[in-house]
Amino acid sequence: MIDLNHISTLIFDFGGVIVELDKDRCVDNFKALGVADTDKFLGNFAQKGFFLRFEKGFISESDFRAGIREMTSRMLTDEDIDRAWCSFIVNIPKEKIELLISLRKRYKVLMLSNTNSIHIRFCKERYFREAGRRLEDCFDKCYFSYEMHMAKPDEEIFKALLDDAGLLPEECLFLDDGEQNIETAKRLGINSYCLKESEDLCALLGYK
Repeated sequence: MIDLNHISTLIFDFGGVIVELDKDRCVDNFKALGVADTDKFLGNFAQKGFFLRFEKGFISESDFRAGIREMTSRMLTDEDIDRAWCSFIVNIPKEKIELLISLRKRYKVLMLSNTNSIHIRFCKERYFREAGRRLEDCFDKCYFSYEMHMAKPDEEIFKALLDDAGLLPEECLFLDDGEQNIETAKRLGINSYCLKESEDLCALLGYK
C-alpha cells in the first residue's frame, strides 16, 4: 500500500492505470480493414507520427481519419476507423470509477493523459455512462494532451499542470504505468509510483 501521508493531490494517468488497454487488438483490427503498419506508430505509453500529432491536438479528427485512409486502398467510413481505433480500449472497471469518487472526498484528484478526442468521447459514452457516472464526477480536472498541445514524458506538460492547479510537487502523488513519465515527474520533485500491470489499484491506495 502506498503511503499517502502529506499528499494532498493524486494525479492519475488514464490509459493503463484507469483504463485497460490492448494495443495488439487495435493493430489487428486495423489490419483487418487493410490498414497495415499501424504497429509502427502505436505504443502502450506514447504514439508516433500522425498518431502523436493527433494526441497533441495538432490535427483534427477528420485529418486523423484521412491519415488512416492514406494507409489503405479500401473505402473506410468514419465508423470503421473509429471502431478499430477505440478497440485499443478494453474496459474501465466500475470499481475504479467508484474508487476515484471515494478518493475525491479526501484528495484533489486530477488526470494527466496522453489521449485524443475520439477515445475520450468513447469512454464517456460507454463506460462512464454505463456506470451511471460522468467523467467530471471522478476528477477535479482532466489535463488532456490533445487540449494542451503537449504530451508526456516532456517536462512542460507536468509544469503546466502544476502551475494551472497551483500545486507544490512534493504534495502530489503521480501514478502512471510508463517509466519515462515517472522519471520526468520525479525529476520535478513529484512523488511518483509506476503501476505494474498485475497490481490492484484499489488495494494499492488502501481502498480494498
